[in-house]
Amino acid sequence: MEIGKKIMNLRKEKGLSQEELAEKVGVARQTISKWELGETSPDLKQAKELSKIFNVSLDELVDNNIKNILVEKTSNTEKLAGIILKLMKFVIVFIILLPILLITLRIVFKNIHKHNSGRLMNVSIKCTLHDKTYAYEFNYYETTGEIIEAGGDGYLINITGANNYSDVYQALDIIDAYVENNGGTCNKSEYKPVKDK
Repeated sequence: MEIGKKIMNLRKEKGLSQEELAEKVGVARQTISKWELGETSPDLKQAKELSKIFNVSLDELVDNNIKNILVEKTSNTEKLAGIILKLMKFVIVFIILLPILLITLRIVFKNIHKHNSGRLMNVSIKCTLHDKTYAYEFNYYETTGEIIEAGGDGYLINITGANNYSDVYQALDIIDAYVENNGGTCNKSEYKPVKDK
């Protein structure tokens, strides 16, 4: 609706004549007539005065439809809030499930490693050095040589540093080499599978 028609409708709703409205706005009656006929339009100061008299906003007076804009902005805000809420739910679920997933993967990979490492084997070494006998025993995985358990006389291990090796074959070679270089001898037992207890 044009502003002139809007002014005429609002004037009639208030029960004002053109002269009464002209007096309130501070213009001539002919000015009101020209506005209502669409020949001229009120300036900003006059439009503000009209909005006060008719108790409407300037947007309503000039028939700006801001409701659609507000509805659209509200709708966009609701969509954004929905997306943020979904994202937050995903993050929370991810944070909760991540430790469970990591623990599960660790167990699975540990079992795969254990399975791929072969049978659990045992070997012991007895060495004579300076008229004393020392013995040490290793439990290890057959395929990888990874030491699982070791124990016995600590002298040989401490003096040779064999406890720094995770591979049974390296540890045995180090002990054997040290004892031989110092005039002793070593005997290794047969490599045999560990019996289940």
